[in-house]
Amino acid sequence: MFSRLLSKRRATGPRSPRERTWRQLSPLLRLLILTQLAFNIGFFAVLPFLAEHLGTAIGMAGWLVGFVLGLRTFSQQGLFVIGGWLVDRYGVRPVVLVGCVLRIGGFAWLGFAEATWAVISSVLLIGFAAALFSPAVESEVARQAMVWEEDGHGSRTRVLALFSAAGQAGAFVGPLLGGLLLAVDFRTACLAGAGVFVLVLAGHAWLMPRHIPGRVRVRDRGGVRELLRNRRFLSLCCAYGSYLLAYNQLYLALPDEVERAAGSQTPLSWLFALSSLLVVFAQLPVTRWTGDRLDLRRSMAAGLWLVAAGFAVVAVARPADWTGPAGLLPAAGFVVLLTLGQMLIVPAARAWVPDLAEEGRIGLYTGALSSVSGVIVLIGSSATGSMLDAGLPAAVPWALLAAVPVLTVGLLPRRPEADTQTQAA
Repeated sequence: MFSRLLSKRRATGPRSPRERTWRQLSPLLRLLILTQLAFNIGFFAVLPFLAEHLGTAIGMAGWLVGFVLGLRTFSQQGLFVIGGWLVDRYGVRPVVLVGCVLRIGGFAWLGFAEATWAVISSVLLIGFAAALFSPAVESEVARQAMVWEEDGHGSRTRVLALFSAAGQAGAFVGPLLGGLLLAVDFRTACLAGAGVFVLVLAGHAWLMPRHIPGRVRVRDRGGVRELLRNRRFLSLCCAYGSYLLAYNQLYLALPDEVERAAGSQTPLSWLFALSSLLVVFAQLPVTRWTGDRLDLRRSMAAGLWLVAAGFAVVAVARPADWTGPAGLLPAAGFVVLLTLGQMLIVPAARAWVPDLAEEGRIGLYTGALSSVSGVIVLIGSSATGSMLDAGLPAAVPWALLAAVPVLTVGLLPRRPEADTQTQAA
């Protein structure tokens, strides 16, 4: 299956921008993008249903369910920087293969786990697996996108946009697959998720080169001290963290707003589907359009302004206290504007990391981008939760959330003269 998908197809007539970009990619880039699709299918076939399983089937208390979910996030996002360091030291292939083995074991264990210690251990294993293979895949995609750009195919952001769209497609298909498998039971969904990673493991063991041309392994220790002194990179982390904080409101502030307007959270699934489909179908055209007009800094700035506008829409409409279909329009506007901002921010941030990283340490910096941003989200989400529970006027939390991305626009690093030229798409 992998070999057929990686092979080039013969031209049969006019093709879409996505198809033209896909045909220009190297076999390695195709493998990595398909990997991101498979990762998310396997992951989202299980994790969206975990809280319900822990609360009803196993009978965990609500606080313990939240604790377990928080541990999974920490073991993944918080340890990205370790995964990135391992990639720089040992290479992409071994880190991805070990990560897949751990994810297979974690999902299989979770399917049979009933005791609290077993559930926690399996969830930690699932999270740590992602902390290994995600920085490996993301850093190599960023590096290969630079090569693609240097070969004259267009802006590197187009490759990273296709990577993001593949991830969102997996995030859309995964829950649908999991929902069907839950008709049997949760264990079946877990084993199916493990099966997806068995296929990924086999594909990488067969197709991933043992040595990737141009990638030099860093044998010496260190790098973290220089990273912490890299003010331009840390500024990028702060700006990216503000976006992730905004994205996290899909799970924190938005459900409350939907519940208020509709009387239930049923419309949430449709709003999530809207977000995923927008990225799947519009990510590459948006990136192609902006790639001809904006450099990386301006693309991120425009994305942050769009995110702020999404919060502002709800803040302005909230005092009217609309309910029913009309009451859901501000929430839908927020989702659309947030997703459009995401389409500009995510490829630009990932494309910017190689310019700010030390030679040979793209993995470390790619992992640190997620880890540092994750800390910002953890602190910011706690503050947001306090605001939502503080009895403030309804529009205030949304207005304050709108101010955060606006303020971080000023933190975006100024690019050196050599980096300011936008590549033609």
